[in-house]
Amino acid sequence: MHILQINTVCGIGSTGRIAIDLQALLVKLGHQGTIAFGRNTAINCTQTIRIGNNLDSCLHVAKTRLLDAHGFGSAAATKAFLKKIETLDPDVIHLHNLHGYYIHIGLLFDFLKDFHKPVVWTLHDCWAMTGHCAHFEHIDCNLWKDECHDCPAKSEYPKSWFLDGSKWNHQKKKKLLTGVRNLTIVTPSRWLERLVKGSYLRDYPLSVIYNGIDLNVFKPVSSDFRNRHNLQGKFVLLGVASAWVESKGFAHFIELAKKLKSDEKIVLVGVNDEQVRHLPLEIIGISRTGNINELAEIYSAVDLFVNPTLADTFPTTNLEALACGTPVVTFNTGGCSECLEDGCGLVVERGNIARLVEAIADIKQAGKASYSAKCRERAENFYDSKVQLAEYVSLYKTII
Repeated sequence: MHILQINTVCGIGSTGRIAIDLQALLVKLGHQGTIAFGRNTAINCTQTIRIGNNLDSCLHVAKTRLLDAHGFGSAAATKAFLKKIETLDPDVIHLHNLHGYYIHIGLLFDFLKDFHKPVVWTLHDCWAMTGHCAHFEHIDCNLWKDECHDCPAKSEYPKSWFLDGSKWNHQKKKKLLTGVRNLTIVTPSRWLERLVKGSYLRDYPLSVIYNGIDLNVFKPVSSDFRNRHNLQGKFVLLGVASAWVESKGFAHFIELAKKLKSDEKIVLVGVNDEQVRHLPLEIIGISRTGNINELAEIYSAVDLFVNPTLADTFPTTNLEALACGTPVVTFNTGGCSECLEDGCGLVVERGNIARLVEAIADIKQAGKASYSAKCRERAENFYDSKVQLAEYVSLYKTII
């Protein structure tokens, strides 16, 4: 069995790590796995195909910024890639994120409709159902249910500077993305499953496979993290993101810093140089790290993981914190509340800073030790990547 995965990146970020972990399992089971990607460099992956090059990506960005035609650039790169698929002749094509300035979805889906091979499509966000954005919950937009137009998120990823092509995009995507024979959609949360059932993708078979993490890496570990950052005796709150855009709750951490007690401190992982220069003294900024062992040390060293995200599907950061024995306070955004159960942390109404402060105080009073065992148990029972990835292998065999 040969599985071709297609994703924006390979070995980078949550979707990139899912792709390489799945490929590693396939190889271990005696199958073949190839990952096609469009951005950056492949990490920890043996068999890959780069779709296009940096120039192709830059031109796709320009088309997005000027014409709001994201997903409809990179035509030449996509045509060359489709010829490679024909040569490769995989048994299953597994799609992940198709947005990210690297592939022409019109050419891709016309090809898939004629290629007659089983297709799995894991939706990591909402982009497949909209005329522009990857998330709409934070702006309470429901235009995607009928037809997008006058997009209120035009200035957000994938940003358009001038034109609003959301209506055309939505109509075009509806025509292109439906009607593929033997396509199965996978969502990583029940929340996203419900949205798909209300979209033009509703007629496809649908499965839920939660995101998983490597429990041999993300586990309670000791380190000198507190000593290195002078955090002895502090109650430490942690936030982690690959990029701290506003929808991830960056402004909420700035507001939260104003309300900290003298023995409390915030650590933010993933901030850029500009953000670091403007952080208040109550926040320690750490640049993004691709070292998952280092991440596990940070999760283990802090007292509480705080995730005030305004737009998310099923964040792996919540799962990583739980696996390291650290309780989670999260907004009830997307599938975030599905991550937790009693004894693992608290879920707060999205955007409610006052309640967020109260929840932090509640967990501080109870102490991390009263949550750690339950957090680890939750991760072991539901988020072991070996189990989740095995579900994908079973799905491949079923649809073949």
